[in-house]
Amino acid sequence: MHKVTLVPGDGIGPEVAQAVQKVIAASGVEIDWEEVNAGAGVMDEYGTPLPEIVLDSIRKNKVALKGPITTPVGSGFRSVNVAIRKQLDLYVNLRPAKTFKGAPTKFENIDLVIFRENTEGLYSGVEHMVGEEAAESIKIITKKASARIVRAAFEYAQREGRKRVTAVHKANIMKLSDGLFLDTAREVAEDYPDIEFDDRIVDNMCMQLVQHPQEYDVLVLPNFYGDIVSDLSAGLIGGLGLTPGANIGDELAVFEAVHGSAPDIAGQNKANPMALLLSAVLMLRHLEEKEAADSIEAAIAAVLLEAEVLTADLGGQASTTEITEAIIEKL
Repeated sequence: MHKVTLVPGDGIGPEVAQAVQKVIAASGVEIDWEEVNAGAGVMDEYGTPLPEIVLDSIRKNKVALKGPITTPVGSGFRSVNVAIRKQLDLYVNLRPAKTFKGAPTKFENIDLVIFRENTEGLYSGVEHMVGEEAAESIKIITKKASARIVRAAFEYAQREGRKRVTAVHKANIMKLSDGLFLDTAREVAEDYPDIEFDDRIVDNMCMQLVQHPQEYDVLVLPNFYGDIVSDLSAGLIGGLGLTPGANIGDELAVFEAVHGSAPDIAGQNKANPMALLLSAVLMLRHLEEKEAADSIEAAIAAVLLEAEVLTADLGGQASTTEITEAIIEKL
C-alpha cells in the first residue's frame, strides 16, 4: 500500500483526478490517497491558494499527484505551481514526449525526454523597472543547479537504457550564463562515458525537433528554454492532452498534468484525463510499480489506436467517463 498526496486542483482537475484514481485501482495497485487542495477553490477557506497543509502532506508522503491549478489574480503568487516547485526544491521538471499511433499528429516514432531546470534562470523572479520606460530581468545560472539537473538527466539515461543526452543552450551569445551551463554539462558528461553527449543552440534545436524529432533522446535545458522546448515537443506528439509531467527533487516528487484547468469545460464530463493518467504512469514507475505502469500505458495506446472512444481534443466526442471506462476495459 502506497501513501500518496492527491491535489485534485480546480477547473477540470477533480474530474481527471477521479478518472486516474479509477484506472489505478483497476490496475491492482493499492494507494491510500491523502487528499488536500490548492488553487482558486480554497481561497475563501484559507486566504491563500497554497495552504501549508498541501506542502506538509507532500513532505510527509514524499510523492504527490497534482491536477491543474488556477492561480487567482491578486493572491500574492505569480504561480502556485512555481511556488510548489520552489518551496519543495523540486529542481527537475521531467517532460516525456512520446508518440502514440492514432494520436492527432503528423509525426511518428518520437520518444523524447526533457529535463528542464526548475529553480533559476530567467524565472528566478529577479526583475525591476529602470526608470519609467525600461524593465530589467536578471538571469541567474549557477554551477550547482546546472550540475544537478545535468546529472539527473544522465542518471535517468543510464537507468532507462537511453543512449544520448543533449544539452541545449545559447552560449554563443550568452557566454557567461549559458556558457557556465554548457561548461558544467560537459564536466558532468565525463562521469558517464557510456552515454553519448552533445549540445545544440536552442534556436537550432527547435528547428531540428520540427524536422527530425526522432533523432533525439534526452534533452537537458535551463529553465526558460526548457519551458518553450517542452511545449514544442508536446505539439509534436498531439498536444498537452497527451503530455505527462513531473517535478522531482532529491527526496520528493510531484507528478502533474502540464495543461491548464480549462474552466470553460469544468464539470461537463468532457475533459481528457490522459495527460494526468500518463503522469500517474510516471508516478507508478517512481513507486516501482512497473508492471501496472506498463499496463496502463499499453491500455492508453490501445484506445488511441482504435480511435473509437476519444475526447473532443483528440477528434472524438467521448466523455471523460467513457474514455476512462475504455481504458479500464483494455486493462
